[in-house]
Amino acid sequence: MKNTIAVLVCIIFLSALAQGVTPPRSSDGKLTPEERAKAIKMLVDSQNEFLSYVEKLSDEQWNFRPAPFKWTVGETAEHIALAEGLLFSAVERALATPVNPDWETKSAGKEPLLDNLLAARKGKANAPEPIQPFKRKMTRAEIMTMFKEGRAKSLKFAEQTDLPLKAHTFDHPFPVFGTLNAYQWLLYIPAHNLRHDKQIAEIMSNPAFPAFSK
Repeated sequence: MKNTIAVLVCIIFLSALAQGVTPPRSSDGKLTPEERAKAIKMLVDSQNEFLSYVEKLSDEQWNFRPAPFKWTVGETAEHIALAEGLLFSAVERALATPVNPDWETKSAGKEPLLDNLLAARKGKANAPEPIQPFKRKMTRAEIMTMFKEGRAKSLKFAEQTDLPLKAHTFDHPFPVFGTLNAYQWLLYIPAHNLRHDKQIAEIMSNPAFPAFSK
């Protein structure tokens, strides 16, 4: 009898110990270390690539228009900077909604879509009016300040948040994306940046693009 009790006590102790060291499941909607690292890396990498393209440009290069009705580098940069705030507000709008009980099903498989469609610059879509260039007469300095301040805010959030981002959702206006959770909206920021980095690289590869001074 004593041996039986001892065995039961041992089992209970080991079970409690295992529960104490088992990491929380991702089903609570909080970011795993790998997900947080991915968001941070994408935010940093897309920022570095963007800055490596635009900070060295002359005003002539900044304002070069490859064809009528095509965006300049400056206008593309303005769009990126304006989109940063709009997309971060989508993160906040998602978090302001109640937990979506079907978040795992509704948002399943959307990260590869962001990587393979958005960041890869496949497909075309018209930018929403609030983030179209031409709408504001922004100087180059204002655009760069807006971008850097917005990205610093996004990056700080990615580094520090402990909210269950994946459990809160907000629908994208484009059916191809459908329901995105707040984490996916956060990833959308650098994916969108990378998409337009490719556009800037394309403008700079135009044979008529002004040469860099030696």
